[in-house]
Amino acid sequence: MTYFRDNIEQMAGYTPGFQPKEADVVKLNTNENPYPPSPKVLEALQALAPEAMRRYPDPVGQAFREKAAKLHGLSADSILCCNGGDDLLTLVFRAFCDEARPVAYPVPTYTLYAVLAKIQNCATAEVPFSGEQCGLPDQLAQVGAPLTIVCNPNAPTGTLIQPEKLFDLAKQVKGILLIDEAYGDFANTNCLDLVRQLDNVIILRSLSKGYSLAGIRFGYAMAHPDLVSGLLKVKDSYNVDVLTLAAATAAIEDQDHFEANVAKIKAARTTLTQDLRNLGLHVQDSHSNFVLAQSPDFPANDLHKQLANQRIFVRYFNVPELMDKIRITVGTTEQNDTLVQAIKQILAK
Repeated sequence: MTYFRDNIEQMAGYTPGFQPKEADVVKLNTNENPYPPSPKVLEALQALAPEAMRRYPDPVGQAFREKAAKLHGLSADSILCCNGGDDLLTLVFRAFCDEARPVAYPVPTYTLYAVLAKIQNCATAEVPFSGEQCGLPDQLAQVGAPLTIVCNPNAPTGTLIQPEKLFDLAKQVKGILLIDEAYGDFANTNCLDLVRQLDNVIILRSLSKGYSLAGIRFGYAMAHPDLVSGLLKVKDSYNVDVLTLAAATAAIEDQDHFEANVAKIKAARTTLTQDLRNLGLHVQDSHSNFVLAQSPDFPANDLHKQLANQRIFVRYFNVPELMDKIRITVGTTEQNDTLVQAIKQILAK
């Protein structure tokens, strides 16, 4: 006997990346920033009074909204604070999808989209990307879905669709276009202008990657105030805690620290890409903080396992489009060098 709804009973949940308990490993499997967050984050947390812990947090995170609005040139009512980017994804599925209202997105992409669709019991239109560089497929707009999602830069390929292409898509879709820019900090362009021009675009941002705050779980949406107002109806009452709000607000205030960390990761990404190509691996240009590498002469899953045996962790996806590839987070120079030398030795055998 089961007490769950049929769709919950039949589905498989999202599988997070492996989290080793040991600290002395090379962890390049979950796209964390290898550098610490701004010192101002710790200062903000230490400055919190006990009274702040006793009371409920600000339900909308107004202090963060105002700082983010100033940073992005928007109004504060265009910002929605969330418990990680995944919380925003849950909200949009709640708000726009049901058994009669499907979601559409290009694949391969972030696998949580499909899981959230199953939870909401809505149909999915998974449209293959166009070509190796993952161009935007023409069929995506033709689906007519109330919710369309494009991860940009895309996970796990690291490829980027230019804003003008997504502007055209937003004009064609019949519902909402959510542009998941969780990895947008590492690209040289973004779709922020679309929020200023269109009332059906939601942009997702995360502080997990560029701001080194994956552990606190904070993300936010940027959208027309009417969309934000509607999403406030379906969010949890206090969806972001007081510690997280303080840390997130301090983090986005320190843009010098953020930009320095992002610059280091971009430089390391260039070096890592070339080093892997020198070993004979096929690596697409990436616009994120990871690279997707294909070994033409060595099974990707075996490479993944042999690296794990050396306490070097990368990500392997056992799905048809990705079975011959591994995803590698860009780490520090030392971590990247350790990885490259290990792959070189494995391939030599």
